[in-house]
Parts: sequence; structure tokens; C-alpha cells
Amino acid sequence: MSTDNDLRDRDRIRQAAARLQKEFVGTFGAETIESVLSDSMTRLSEGARVGAFVPLLAERFTSERLHAAAKTERDEIDSNPTVLFLCVHNAGRSQMAAGWLQHLANGQVDVLSAGSNPAGDINPLAVAAMTEVGIDISQHYPKPWTSETLGAADVVVTMGCGDACPVIPGKRYLDWELDDPAGKSLQDVRPIRDEIEVRVRQLMAEILGAREPR
Repeated sequence: MSTDNDLRDRDRIRQAAARLQKEFVGTFGAETIESVLSDSMTRLSEGARVGAFVPLLAERFTSERLHAAAKTERDEIDSNPTVLFLCVHNAGRSQMAAGWLQHLANGQVDVLSAGSNPAGDINPLAVAAMTEVGIDISQHYPKPWTSETLGAADVVVTMGCGDACPVIPGKRYLDWELDDPAGKSLQDVRPIRDEIEVRVRQLMAEILGAREPR
């Protein structure tokens, strides 16, 4: 049975690599793509996720990393600003912040999130709280920060990860002191969600200026 599973996983990985090569044709070669995909697989496999989902998540993670790397390499001055939200587990606060900014910025900001010690799954109460305000983060997943995502970020917002959060000279850092939703009830998660909304709106106004989102 394990041999059959291994074969299926290898087939999924080959298919993912082929799709990524089409997505990044002319930007990254097959060797680079396969190397990043393999590294993404390894990093995500360290969590508590169901193994069957790792190839799919690794493909998404690889795409995010390669887009970030491409932006850094091209030094696109006129491109969208990039905000990276960092917390410990990338399962609650940073995911809600990413959901809010993606929703409110309407494509004018590139949004990333990551954790210093990613959990196996996103906090279901964070998902439920965001669903109440019409924002779906159910397809988000915890992932570690990488050199690519750090390199692409114009603003890094940390949330409770302290010294475990990486610091790169030249980046703008903000530290948001927010309660951790882990272990709390939905009633207790709602105020955290609402405080994150206020902070995200303030940040968006700063980085986009006075103009209204498109």
C-alpha cells in the first residue's frame, strides 16, 4: 500500500512541476522550479497535515515563493507593495490579517503570511470568525517564512513571534501586540478579528495613500 501511495505522490509532484514550468516559462528554469518544489514539499511535510494534501499545498507554496523571488530579482519599482504577516504558527492572527488585507486592498497590495513554527492546520475559529464578515480564509494554510518571501516584502508585520521572527536590514517592520486566538472561544476571537481589521485599514491607508482602493 505504501508503494502505491509513493507512486501517486511522485505522479502528483511531476504534474505539479509541469504546471509550474508553464506558469513560470521564461522566468525560471525547470531545475530551479523542481528544487524549490522539493524544498517546499520537505518544509510542509514537517507539519501535521494529511499527507495526501502535501503535493497540492507544496505547489501553491512554490508558486508563491517563485512569484516573490521574481519580484525581488526584477526590482519592480512600479509593482504592488508587498506586506508579509508573521506570527508563530501562521494559523490565526497572521492568517486573519492576510485575509483582511487581501479583501480590502482589492488587488493593490501583494499579501503574504508565514510562521516561525507553522502549525499543521489553520485555526478553525479564525476561519469561522472571518466567515462571519464575509471573508473566506478556509483555503489558507500554515507555512514557514522563506528567503524569497522575506526578500519580496516591503513591510513585515510581526505578531508575537519575538526573536524567532527574522530581521532583514532595510525592511520596514511593525510589531502588532495581539492576543493569540489559540484555545479561545469564537466569542473571544471576534474582538481580535475586529482589532486586526482596524490595524489593517490603517496600514493600507499608509502604504496606498489617501486614494480609495480600486
